[in-house]
This record gives sequence, structure tokens and C-alpha cells, in this order.
Amino acid sequence: MNFTVNELLKFARENDCSDLHFTEGAPPVFRQHGALLFAPEYPKMTKMMLEDLILPLLDVKTREILDEGGDVDFSFDTNEGKRNRVNVYRQKGGLAAAFRLLQEDIPNLEQLHLPNIILEFCELSRGMVLITGPTGSGKSTTLAAMIDYINKNYKKHIITIEDPIEYIHYHGKCMINQRELGRDVDSFANALRSALREDPDVILVGEMRDLETISAAITAAETGHLVLSTLHTTGAANTVDRMIDVFPQTQQNQIRIQLSAVLKGVVSQLLIPTADHKSRIPAVEVLKVTDAVASLIRENKGHQVDSAIQTGAKEGMQSLDVELAKLVNEGVIDITDAIEKCADYTVLHSYLTVNNQRGEYIYRHN
Repeated sequence: MNFTVNELLKFARENDCSDLHFTEGAPPVFRQHGALLFAPEYPKMTKMMLEDLILPLLDVKTREILDEGGDVDFSFDTNEGKRNRVNVYRQKGGLAAAFRLLQEDIPNLEQLHLPNIILEFCELSRGMVLITGPTGSGKSTTLAAMIDYINKNYKKHIITIEDPIEYIHYHGKCMINQRELGRDVDSFANALRSALREDPDVILVGEMRDLETISAAITAAETGHLVLSTLHTTGAANTVDRMIDVFPQTQQNQIRIQLSAVLKGVVSQLLIPTADHKSRIPAVEVLKVTDAVASLIRENKGHQVDSAIQTGAKEGMQSLDVELAKLVNEGVIDITDAIEKCADYTVLHSYLTVNNQRGEYIYRHN
């Protein structure tokens, strides 16, 4: 075998790739600006090649979990000290792996082209803020930028609970303790309960995967902490419904009341290829939980949240479809990508007009 994991990851970074994949019967596969690229200059990988590449990356504990049929998540540092998040899994009886390349420097919110209202969320002293979106939409990077902003501007104790630790934070104005699932803690929910006895101001939960974790996070927010976390949902209204639906029917009214009191904001983001296909840019929907929105949540009127977002521009809210239209008409993204990602084509189209002479879409200002 004439290549190593370190060499492939170095090549991926040099070519602005976000991910590297290993799977049987294909050469290494890179994700560049959102698109998969097969690497024909490398051989197709066999079961033995995959074992030779992947197994040396595992420690004793992760190897045991893998041998028992589980998937494993861990971080991997290359020879050059570059961090990567790795998931190893089985398919067709063999091994496969996905590497997410992590950046050493944490970008700020302006560099990420994120709306200013996120700074307002960072300045909260209590409550819950959720960053949502599909896998690979930049949620972890947004959270890292938020933690970095707090670290540079406030004197607080921050505890992060991650699987695995992705971005390394150093003590600035804040004291930051980062806990990793499987190494420092056994579950998100248990780590959250422990955190309440560790005098935190801010708690970052890498992902709210189940009822137990969501319940513990709500409790943490209720007891005077700022809780930041992620969900794999698209759209702010869907996020609220998803959190409530996790609970049994008999508990949902109580959860609506609790959530209406602690939820302060939802940022739902997608990464869209730029028109020149040289990078990607976030398209972001923002829900700020005002008194009116809190009432909608409490009274089980989640279907009206989208309307509240569309009329809440003065509060800093923005609709995904309106933001997509704006990006199209500024020439930042293609209309075809906007249509593919929009929540409601009718809404998207209502903010677009066509200039027949130039064939361009012009933003329709209200």
C-alpha cells in the first residue's frame, strides 16, 4: 500500500476538503465544497487494506466496542498535529470510516457569515440556545465560535460535553473544561447532571440525542445556566416540535410549559455551495423566542412559529427561504441550489422576480 492515513488527510487539507471516506471497493473518497470526489489515482480499497489503515487508529476500548458490533467515534491527530473527528463502522462485514477534518483555528462568527443576533444569544446569562441542521452543516463550528466569543469577552466557567472533543479551547477570560464521552463521562445525560454540581455558567452539550439528555438540558437551563446544544433538525419550528415529541404524550403539556420558559433561540443552518463552486456559505434561519413565540409554544401552536419568524425581522429573526432568496439575488448562490434547499418554494419564489433581459433573479424588498 503506497499511501497512509496521514498522507490522505494532508492531501485533503491542501485541497480544501471537509471529509475523507474509506469504504471497500472504492478508492479514498473526498468531500470538497459539499461534493464527493473519488480519487482514481489511488487503488480501490480491499477489506485487508481497510483493516491495515483503520485498526491502528483504535485504542483498546474503541477496538472492543467495534468488535462487539458497535460504531465508534474518536478524535485523531495527524503527524502534523491536525485534529480530525473519526467514525468507524461496519458495512458488508468489513470496515468503513469517515473522517471530518477539524480546523485548528476557531473562526469567529463574522468569518462564518452568521447573523449578528447570535452574539446576542452568546450574551445571555441563562436559558437554552439550539444550533440545528443536518450532518455536515457546520453546527459544531458555530458552537465553537460562540464558545470562543464568550471566552474572549466574559469571565465565566464553561463546561463542554462532546463526542468526541472537536475544537480545543484554551482558558481565556473564561475557565473551560472539556469532557469527552467515553473517556471522561459515560453519557450526555449523566454529564449534564454532574455539571450542575460543578459551578458552571455555560454548558455546551454536543448533541441532544434522547429524552434523558433533553430533559437534563432543560433542567440545567431552568436552574440558571446557559445551555448550548445541537439537534439534527431543519427549521426552527420543526426543532421545537421534535423536542416535545420525544416525550410521552402525558408529559408533553408540561414540557411545552418548561420549553417556553427556557428556550431563547434556535439557529437552523444549511451549507450551500457558492455560485463559483469554490466554497460553501451558510443559509440560516433564526428564531428568537419572544413573549409571543413563547405563548405559541406553550399553547401548542407550533404551526404558527414560521409566521412569527417571517414577521419578526425587527427582533433579528430571519426565514430560511427569505435568506436563500437574498443569497440568490446577491449572486452568492445558484437558484437551483436554493430551490433544492428551500422549505417552501412558494415563499422562496415570492421574494424573487425575473429580469428577462439578464435572466437574473432580483431580490424583492418589502
